[in-house]
Amino acid sequence: MSNIAINTTQNVTIEYELASVRERIIAFLMDYFILIISIVFLIFLYSSITGDPNTDYFIYFVIVPFYVFYSLTSEIIGNGQSLGKKAFGIKIIKLNGKEPTTSDYIMRWAFRLIDIYVSLGMVASSLISSGNKGQRLGDLIANTTIIRLRPSRTVSLREILSIKTLLEYKPVYVNVRLMKEEEMILIKQVIDRFVKYKNKVHKQALDRIAIATARKLSIEEPKDKLEFLKTILKDFVVLSR
Repeated sequence: MSNIAINTTQNVTIEYELASVRERIIAFLMDYFILIISIVFLIFLYSSITGDPNTDYFIYFVIVPFYVFYSLTSEIIGNGQSLGKKAFGIKIIKLNGKEPTTSDYIMRWAFRLIDIYVSLGMVASSLISSGNKGQRLGDLIANTTIIRLRPSRTVSLREILSIKTLLEYKPVYVNVRLMKEEEMILIKQVIDRFVKYKNKVHKQALDRIAIATARKLSIEEPKDKLEFLKTILKDFVVLSR
């Protein structure tokens, strides 16, 4: 699974998993299925309420706009997620770390004609597969891509840290048993970010989580917060085996 690093407006680097071509196609087909079912339901509802078998005007003025603008409207309302994308756990984001604007969604939507419909998806799939940012033509114009919101696999703490290197290790903070594994994974992620991207924002995140952890365990605020958090991780792994 390909990853992409995005620098947010707060100068924080976040890594995401890119949505695959397969995931994007399935989300598209799911949206199309929802669209067709909705259209059939609306026509049936209109005929039932009005009793008029002639639905030409209703189709021209309601169904056609609904069909044309469904994708655009659902992505704008869903903050980058149509119903299909939401169901499949993928989302549109900007590569510059900002929130996509309405004009970004419009540009992506406008180029669907070339990316998907005229070329039967060949342009979109070839560009997504050949690039390293998972972008079709509309994404290139709008400076966007589509990411996975759910990781491809769940990583446990025991996969993050090697137990073998801790066989002779003696825990320092016994109260670490009060912590949850999810909290330990978050601490490990904060440490990794600080080590990889040493800037003020990640240092503040490290300091805050160290102080919060110390307070939760009724421990005096540590001077070396990085080493403190590393020790907390080791203690948790040993004591939770």
